Parts: sequence; C-alpha cells; structure tokens
Amino acid sequence: MTRPFATSGRPPRPKPERKRVWASVGKPLAAVVNDCFTEAVARDPWLDRSWVYLVDGNKDQIRVAEEIAEQYGVELVIIVDFIHVLEYLWKAAWCFFEKGNPKVEEWVQQRARLILERKAPNVAAGINRSATKRELTAKQRKNADKCAGYLLRNKARLCYNDYLAKGLPIATGVIEGACRHLINDRLGITGARWGLEGAEAVLRLRALRASGDLDEYRAFHRRRELERNHLQSYAASQFAELRRAS
Repeated sequence: MTRPFATSGRPPRPKPERKRVWASVGKPLAAVVNDCFTEAVARDPWLDRSWVYLVDGNKDQIRVAEEIAEQYGVELVIIVDFIHVLEYLWKAAWCFFEKGNPKVEEWVQQRARLILERKAPNVAAGINRSATKRELTAKQRKNADKCAGYLLRNKARLCYNDYLAKGLPIATGVIEGACRHLINDRLGITGARWGLEGAEAVLRLRALRASGDLDEYRAFHRRRELERNHLQSYAASQFAELRRAS
C-alpha cells in the first residue's frame, strides 16, 4: 500500500553524518555562537564551503554572528526561519479579519508566496497601507506593524527563492527538534527543579550522547580521574604501566 504523502521517484534523503549538537544555559550568547564557529572551522579550515546560519530574527543572534564571522573571515549566509515569518503573517492577518473568517488563510497564503518570491518589502508596504486605509487604531494595528517591521528589518535575509535554488534550508525545524530532544525532554520534565550548574552538567552529557561522543568522553574521564586521584600522588617513576595506559 502506498502511503498518501509518499513522493514517488525521489531518492531518500541523505542521513546526516558527523552531526554534533550542544547547548548551554550558563554561557553567554557570544560564547555559544563562537563554539559553533570553532566547530565549523575544524570542518572547513580553508573556508571553501557555504556557511549558513539559521535564526528566528533575534537581533542579538544576528549581531553576534556577524561580528564573529568577520573575525573569522567567513562569508556567512544568514537566513531567517520561514516558519517564524509565517507566525508574524498570521498575527498580522487577524488585524484585518474577524476571528473564524476562512478568508484569512487565502490572505496568508498569498503573502507567504510573495515573500518566497523575494517580495517581502512589497508585502510589508501592503500591510501598512491596509492598516492605514482601514483607519485602525494603534492597538488594532499593533501586530500588523510588527509584521511589517520584521519583514523590512530582515529583508536581506528573506531571499528564499535564491536559498531554495541553492538547496539551502529555510526553516529551523531540525534545530527546533534537536532543542526539544536535547533540552526540554530532560530539563522540562514535570516536577524537575534545576540549579544552573546541575542543568549545565546534564546538558553537556546529553550533548555528548546525542553527538555520539559519550564513549570517548567516558574513556577520557576515567583517565583524568586516575591522574587526579592516584598518579599525581606518587613519583613519576612509579606505576609506569598505569601511566602508559592513561
């Protein structure tokens, strides 16, 4: 039996290789982003590949990434997640429609298509005009203004037609899924109470496991425990076999 949404004739998607994930609740944003760049440089030391940085439009995320990319001499492609754009569109749509009006879907679809065609400034201008023509109050048009401002502020990062033509991702679904699995499935369980230090330690262990590095870490940890708790208490000439093993 054929599944209803199966795509015939398409090869299966390639599975990610050498995937590495990590997270931190203790480090500042700049430190975490710099860790991303350090990992990427290790994979692409000659900077021959395309570097893509997916964000939700957060100003600090973008600013920090641009600053660090300049330090590394990287030409960074920053892409705003299309799903976040849709969320702004939906909120703007309800400024012009009554709740439950089915026409709102067509309104969102039309403007989403225009944004995919790199016409975000046109969409922002149209939203502003509609709000003005309807003489909406500042409160009534609040989400419309937010959407228009978001589109204009990020217009250089909404070139979705170019991104798709190059095979680049335009949504952060994989990243959001990794965040849910890595962070929320453990730190967000019912009744859990965390201190910053404990949460950070758990995240590091979960990141090692998700990245396939846990066995290597365990071996490293045992060696370090041997050195700290035993070997450093004795002369360097003693326990030569253990020292070689460590």
